[in-house]
Amino acid sequence: MTKKLFYTYPTCTNWTARVTNIIEKEDYFLITLDETAFYPEGGGQPADQGFINQLEVLDVIEEENEIYHKLASKPDTPEVSCEIDWNLRFDHSQQHTGQHLLSASIIERFGYVTKSFHLGTDNVTIDIETTQLSETDIIEIEQRVNQYIYQNREIKTYFVTEEELSSLPLRKVPEVTDDIRIVEIDGIDVSACCGTHVNHTGQLGMIRIVKTEKQKGMVRVYFKCGYRALVDYQQSGSILNKISSHLSSNRESVLAKIEKLEAENKSFQKEMEGLKEEMDQHFAQELVNKTTSNVISFTFNNRTLKDMQRLARLVIEQNYLVIFQSELEKKLFIAHNGSFDFHPGQFLKDHVKNFQGKGGGNATSAQASFETNDDMARLSTHIENNIKSKTL
Repeated sequence: MTKKLFYTYPTCTNWTARVTNIIEKEDYFLITLDETAFYPEGGGQPADQGFINQLEVLDVIEEENEIYHKLASKPDTPEVSCEIDWNLRFDHSQQHTGQHLLSASIIERFGYVTKSFHLGTDNVTIDIETTQLSETDIIEIEQRVNQYIYQNREIKTYFVTEEELSSLPLRKVPEVTDDIRIVEIDGIDVSACCGTHVNHTGQLGMIRIVKTEKQKGMVRVYFKCGYRALVDYQQSGSILNKISSHLSSNRESVLAKIEKLEAENKSFQKEMEGLKEEMDQHFAQELVNKTTSNVISFTFNNRTLKDMQRLARLVIEQNYLVIFQSELEKKLFIAHNGSFDFHPGQFLKDHVKNFQGKGGGNATSAQASFETNDDMARLSTHIENNIKSKTL
């Protein structure tokens, strides 16, 4: 069985070990050592990374108390030099200890139990047993947990027997009954845990709750600890400063400035919609006045499908069939008010593929999109000819 240096000597970054077994797989090797500081994935914490004889460790797995190191090729010596990525290990330790402290603070203040924990490259989350967490609650939790960090509480790890376990004020009773490892944050939390941790809460630096969201009847809390939290604050501060500068405002009044701009934009959009409607009414009447047929076909170079649909409604109410084309979006729209013996949806279904387009619709309207404007124009002409042949 491999000696676990990540427990007995948690700050170990470099060591020499003896290879005890090599298992060859199809495209990789599993190596066991007499002792290792490489932490295997477990307890919600990812595996350590690093090198064995300058060979990259691809993964670290524990099975039946044996730790396997996954390598692309096997070491060429019976004794190997090992090195872990300490920055990554310390980051994992910060996030994991931060989770213990955060979960303990939440249950201490609100009684909400943590049901799951995930430590990822970008996000660290816990799912807590409640349906809501207010902004005031989040601020209170952040203040409480960071106060514990400032107090620099000691963090101890030790193993206990199943009998000794019953005397401990555990936050959650573990499922294992042997090799029970305890992580104790002085005066705050006692939990069974197999992960790596920092020695004092002060080493966490800070904890920042990034956001929360509802997740399957619970609340998922996204948070960052230590250097991750610092980077997040720096990025957030930089973004806020740039927004402040762009709006010619100080940081404290940015939100009020944005809300004012949003209100002005909403009013402007409402005014624009009114003007568009008025212009559409005039243009619709102009199209009707100029036509000598009950089919109106027109090509626009700067209107969207939505614009064409709005204009079409004004024209077809006067018993016209419209074929509108948008060169801007390479989209075609056909519509009438039901007074024509022509099914736009069925026609497109039968013909649009012949013009390298795709689309569909119903008995009174249909739309299609094309690769080129030429294809769209050819289909438009085909539709006109079909309708005219029916009315002759």
